Amino acid sequence: MSLAAYCVICCRRIGTSTPPPKRDTYWREIRNIIKFTGSLLLGGSLFLTYEVLALKKSLTLDTQVVEREKMKSYIYLHTVSLDNRENHELHKAVRKVLATSAKILRNPFAAPFSTVDIEDHECALWLLLRKSRSGDKTEQLEAVQEMSETHHWHDYQYRIIAQACDPRVLIGLARSKESDLRFFLPPPPLPSLKEDSSIEEELRQLLASLPQTELDECTQYFTSLALNESSQSLAAQKGGLWCFGGNGLPYAESFGEVPSATVEMFCLEAIVKHSEISTHCDKIKANGGLQLLQRLYQFHKDCPKVQRNIMRIIGNMALNEHLHSPIVRSGWVSIVAEAMKSHHIMKVSHAARILANLDRETVQEKYQDGVYVLHPQHRTSQPIRADVLFIHGLMGAAFKTWRQQDSEQVVIEKALEDEDRYTTCWPKTWLARDCPALRIISVEYDTTLSDWRARCPMERKSIAFRSNELLRKLRAAGVGDRPMIWISHSMGGLLVKKMLLEASKKPEMSTVINNTRGIIFYSVPHHGSHLAEYSVNIRYLLFPSLEVKELSKDSPALKALQDDFLEFAKDKNFQVLSFVETLPTYIGSMIKLHVVPVESADLGIGDLIPVDVNHLNICKPKKKDAFLYQRTLRFIRETLAKDLEN
Repeated sequence: MSLAAYCVICCRRIGTSTPPPKRDTYWREIRNIIKFTGSLLLGGSLFLTYEVLALKKSLTLDTQVVEREKMKSYIYLHTVSLDNRENHELHKAVRKVLATSAKILRNPFAAPFSTVDIEDHECALWLLLRKSRSGDKTEQLEAVQEMSETHHWHDYQYRIIAQACDPRVLIGLARSKESDLRFFLPPPPLPSLKEDSSIEEELRQLLASLPQTELDECTQYFTSLALNESSQSLAAQKGGLWCFGGNGLPYAESFGEVPSATVEMFCLEAIVKHSEISTHCDKIKANGGLQLLQRLYQFHKDCPKVQRNIMRIIGNMALNEHLHSPIVRSGWVSIVAEAMKSHHIMKVSHAARILANLDRETVQEKYQDGVYVLHPQHRTSQPIRADVLFIHGLMGAAFKTWRQQDSEQVVIEKALEDEDRYTTCWPKTWLARDCPALRIISVEYDTTLSDWRARCPMERKSIAFRSNELLRKLRAAGVGDRPMIWISHSMGGLLVKKMLLEASKKPEMSTVINNTRGIIFYSVPHHGSHLAEYSVNIRYLLFPSLEVKELSKDSPALKALQDDFLEFAKDKNFQVLSFVETLPTYIGSMIKLHVVPVESADLGIGDLIPVDVNHLNICKPKKKDAFLYQRTLRFIRETLAKDLEN
C-alpha cells in the first residue's frame, strides 16, 4: 500500500497545473520510484523464500519414525545428559503417557476408546495388558500366554508391553518358551566403579562386608582364603582345592594337576555359600551385590563357570520372596530370559531355577542350590503326574553323568575334563519327549575320591550327612507330593537308600515313602566296591575320602544300610531294576579296575541286568534306541502306568 501511495503522489505531482519541471527532475522522480520499488520487491522475495524454506524444514518427517511411532503414548529415550528445563519437559511427557495408560487400564473398555487417543489396531494390545492385570489368576495367566505366542507385532508394540507390564507378567513371559526377547528392556545402567577400584576389588569388599555368623567351618575357611589371596597367581595355585554345590569336580583334569582359578572365582564360591543364608542375602542386596554381580556376569561372557556361579547366587537370593522386587528392578529377569534361549543345558537349567524361584504364580516349590529341573523348564499346560529323580555318584554331576555315551572309549581323564564339552543330557532330551507328564529333577552335590583333593580340610561328609541334606532340599522342591521313581548311579544309589530310610523315621517325610513307586540302580555297590579296596591299599597315594572308605566291603555302615533297606524295600513292595557293568574302567593310563562287580550290584530284590560297558558308561546310553535307555523307559512307563493314566 505504501508503494502504491507513493506512486500516486508522484503521478499527481507530474500532472499538476504548475509549470512543468525540468526534464532532469522528471527522470529523477522516476528513478526514485524504481529504486524504492526494487528494494521492496527484493526484500519481500528474500523474506518469502526464507519463510517457505523454514516451513518446509519444520514439516519434514522421518518416514521410518512415522511407521514405527504410531502410538502417541510411546516415546524413545536416548541416554543423553539433560538440563533442568529438558527434564521438566520430559517429566510432563512421561506423566501424559502414564495418565493415558492408566486411564485405559483402570476403566472398563466400554467408554475409554471414545476419549483416549489410541488407534483401532492397537486395541488388542491394550486389552491384553488390561487382562494381564486382572485379579482373576486364570485370566492373567491366559494373557501372558497370548502375549508369548504373539509374533506379528511391531518392535514398538513389544516395547509398550515391556514398559507397561508388571513384574508378574515379566517373569511369566521369561518362563514362556516362545516369548520374544523384545518383551524385556535392557537392564538399567550400572553404577560406575569407584575411582582406583576394579571388579575384583569390589567383589572382595562385598565378600568382606558379609556377616561371619551362621556359617559352618568350611564357609569360614573359604571366605578367609578368598579374602587373603592378594594375587591371581596365588589364587590359581589353590583353585582346585575347594568348591561348593557340586561344580568343583569339573575343575580337575587329572589326579596330578591343580588347575588355575581367579580371585573372582574364589570370592564367588564363598558368596554362593553365604547366599544360602537369608540374612546374608539381604546384605548382598544392600551392598550393591545385584549390580556388581551383573557387571561381573557381563564381563565374563566367555566364561560359563563364572556365569553359572553368579546364577547360583541369584537363584539362592530368589528363594527369599522379599528380594524378588529388587531382583526384577535390577534387570536380572532380562538377563535370565536371554539365558533361557541358550542351547547350553547347564546355562538354561540355572536360568530356569532362578525363574522358577521368582514365579510364585504357577510354582509353589522352591529349588535350592544343587536341585535342577530338567523338565519342564518353562510354563506349560501339560499336567505333571509324577516325578523322576536323578542322583549321580562319586565324582559325578547333575548334567554330565547323564550325557549320551561318547563314541570313543571313555577314560577317567576325559570324564574329568571341562564339563562345558558335554552338553547332551538324555533325561532332558529323550525322556522328557517320551514322557512329557513327568517332572524330571537332577541333583548335584560334592564328592571326592581322596582327602588329597578335598575342597575343605574340615569337611567330612558321610553318606548319612549327605542324605539328610539332600532330603531336606528335595522336600522343599515338592518331592513326595507326586508319585516318583528314583534313578541313581554308583554311590548315588546308597544315598537314595539312606534318604528313604531316614524319611521313614520322620512323620513330615511320610509322603516321600508313600509316593515312591520304584528305584533304578546303575552299578550301585550295595556290598562294597573294588575302588575302595584299591584306594585303601595305596593310601599313601590317594588318601581315600570318607565317602570311599564307606564303600569298602568291610564297612559296618554299608552292611547295616544294605540289611535295613532290603527289609524295608520288601515291606513297601518297591519296584526295583538294577544294571551292572561287566567291563573294567580305566583310571589314568595304567590302572584298570572293575569298580562294581556283579555280586555287589545285586540288591537282593528286583531284576539285575549285566551290560557290556564300564562303570562310567553304565548310565550313558549310546543312542535312543539302545537297550539301556529303552529298558529304563519301559520300567518307568510300567511302574507309573496307573499314575500317568489318572
